[in-house]
Amino acid sequence: MPHLQKEIALLRQGYRFVAGLDEAGRGAWAGPVVAAAVILPLDQADLPARLAHLRDSKEMSPALRERLFDVIMAAALAVGVGQASAEQVDSLNVVGATRLAMQQAIAQLAIAPEALLLDHIKLPAVLLPQESFPKAENISLSVAAASVVAKVTRDRLMVELHATYPQYGFDRHKGYGTRQHRAALAQFGPAPCHRLSFQPLQALNP
Repeated sequence: MPHLQKEIALLRQGYRFVAGLDEAGRGAWAGPVVAAAVILPLDQADLPARLAHLRDSKEMSPALRERLFDVIMAAALAVGVGQASAEQVDSLNVVGATRLAMQQAIAQLAIAPEALLLDHIKLPAVLLPQESFPKAENISLSVAAASVVAKVTRDRLMVELHATYPQYGFDRHKGYGTRQHRAALAQFGPAPCHRLSFQPLQALNP
């Protein structure tokens, strides 16, 4: 289960406001990459108990993610969200788009972070101390919180996209590469929210 050891270590080094960052949607065929940045109140002793069920968002049910989203929003000192569109994914590549979304999320924080914890990516354009490590959402409570905020926000955006493009079933697969999604692409072709640089879309010769 994620914990606060990395955050507390940074706090002891003098970094009061540590932002955990994560993204959702990197591997999807459609829709934006969404990133979130979360600063938790590290001086509150009951924080781990309040976030006791928090872990990697991919390991939780949608109902639990939605419930924890509200808990995180109430508990956090600051939350920022950013996104990069499908067009930006195509132009920047998915790593560049992820960095853009993360930089936007940092810019949206009401409190300026003093250090960052990230899942397997670094932000060269952000001049802050950063620690990046694999499976960070399973280790850092701040990154786990960011993973939930990013996932819930992106899922809600994909449901909104479904209202515009109901033929693709975005409300069910959220833009990922399911059999249903592939069949809809074969029948209807891509929509403006599809990532044309991704191999499954290129194979359609749009």
